[in-house]
Amino acid sequence: MISGSRIPAVVPAGRMAASEQPVLGLPRGLELRPWRVSDADVLMDAGQDPGIRHWNRLLVETPEDARQRIERMRERWRAELSAIWAVARPGGEAVGLAGWGDIDLVGGSAEIVYWLLPAARGGGVAVEAVRRLNAWALDDLGLHRLRLCYSVANPASCRVAEKAGYSFEGTMRSALLHADGWHDEHLHALVRGDV
Repeated sequence: MISGSRIPAVVPAGRMAASEQPVLGLPRGLELRPWRVSDADVLMDAGQDPGIRHWNRLLVETPEDARQRIERMRERWRAELSAIWAVARPGGEAVGLAGWGDIDLVGGSAEIVYWLLPAARGGGVAVEAVRRLNAWALDDLGLHRLRLCYSVANPASCRVAEKAGYSFEGTMRSALLHADGWHDEHLHALVRGDV
């Protein structure tokens, strides 16, 4: 054991599954809320956006694909594998997605995922969503280490990582397959105590 460190308590299994996914407030009149079946059209639009398709594995071609993906988000919350929110105006349509994938309650870690539709890009919304989800993951869920990974060819995500307080840790070679082939990815992390 490293001098001065202590082993934190493990996040108990069942913590997410036993509760409803919360609605989390954001600045600028936005919120993070669970995806609804009525958001299927937004998910289909996102699946057709070239920027989202290039950097994300969002293969949504039909309304049924979108509905199934939304139901899978709910199932993965109950299974404590991911926590995905719609970025939306209260009572309004979704303008993006943000949340945690690859949740490991025993290991105390997760990886942030996000995308925004074109009209919501460039105004700091992604940074605000990531910061709010950092607070939820560390303070409410009790995780210890949060990851943010992106293609080295995606400088916008680098800016999000830096502004949201993530430290650069290195480059993972040929780590993720995108539509145009394998990409090296930058790895950033935020560890409890960094903020």
